[in-house]
Amino acid sequence: MKTKTLLFLLALIINSTYIINNSEAQWVQCEGIYGGVVSSLAVSGNNIFAGTHFNGVYLSTNNGSTFTQTALNNQIVSSLAVSGNNIFAGTYVYGVYLSTNNGSTWTQTALSNQHVLSLAVSGNNIFAGTYNVKGVYLTTNNGGTWTQTALNNRDVLSLAVSGNNIFAGTGNVKGVYLSTNNGGTWTQTALNNRDVYSIAVSGNNIFAGTELNGVYFSTNNGSTWTQTALNNQSVYSLAISGNNIYAGTEFNGVYLSTNNGTSWIQKNQGFSSIPTVYSLLIANNYIFAGTDGQSVWRRLLSEIVGIQNISTEIPSSYSLSQNFPNPFNPATKIKFDIAHLGDVKIVVYDVMGREVRTLVNEQLKTGTYEATFDGNGLNSGVYFYKLITDGFTETRRMILLK
Repeated sequence: MKTKTLLFLLALIINSTYIINNSEAQWVQCEGIYGGVVSSLAVSGNNIFAGTHFNGVYLSTNNGSTFTQTALNNQIVSSLAVSGNNIFAGTYVYGVYLSTNNGSTWTQTALSNQHVLSLAVSGNNIFAGTYNVKGVYLTTNNGGTWTQTALNNRDVLSLAVSGNNIFAGTGNVKGVYLSTNNGGTWTQTALNNRDVYSIAVSGNNIFAGTELNGVYFSTNNGSTWTQTALNNQSVYSLAISGNNIYAGTEFNGVYLSTNNGTSWIQKNQGFSSIPTVYSLLIANNYIFAGTDGQSVWRRLLSEIVGIQNISTEIPSSYSLSQNFPNPFNPATKIKFDIAHLGDVKIVVYDVMGREVRTLVNEQLKTGTYEATFDGNGLNSGVYFYKLITDGFTETRRMILLK
């Protein structure tokens, strides 16, 4: 009887399509923030801060599972930045606020009458990018006093710091400016004809998210820029983790590139409806997305980067390769070919037919892909992985040996 039952379950794995609802493999909505725009996110240790329109700053102490409103509860907060134990919040009309106790109390700094759209930290220097063509302000004493820098006649939508370089993304189609002396002087870079909503820096790589023209990429501090394959979106937020670049877009959710923008994949599984993403944050093994009207969402970082497009050549047919290495401990790679644009799932099951992981659950273009399966937290044994597409399924066996 036991043998017949096991055979029946294995046949069920091979011949059935399962409903996928594994929360580890999709975006999950955080609780405590309802409605409104989550325009900024920041991390301080185990604390996640979310800046919202009209309802101020929220705090999560449990990695985003739940958020509670801080004492700054009636402001439009456009930007957040962390410096040590200091949390800075840039607001509409009322300038920059400071909290030194994780939001229990807030003090308005001397920059008290500006629309502050962006904030960045460089050592003891705090930079504030403002609206109404007032440019960038600098404080070296935690907001006790502020000085207007030489960039004083632009709307500054975004700021980023890389070593001694300060990058400012501006509005009014003026592009990106660079300062190498803490704002004493600024030079307009070669990206000089776009509204730049977001900037992210990783080593020598600079990424700029623009209005309607997607993401641009520079490797030489802005002397030259290349438009990436994400070239027709408004990109409000950017985040970088290792070689992975994430872009939060208007109306089209989150995109991921693993090759400096040569190709991008949408990563929107789990959203109740695909949102506009105003802010992104990578912290504590999660990626967080602040949205327009849908609160904050989070997703495991290890899961979201589990698939890479390794060839854009059109395969002649669908196929699912044997994982390598096999046996494995704790991770293995699974290569598969997609012959036509469509929805693709790769699901991992144990020998009892129970779903243990969803590796892929998204629309993919034609090409060859590679997904990573990490068996951490699972017992040694035999597992099955199944490719499910429109009109094609295939299942293979793999062994986790610890």
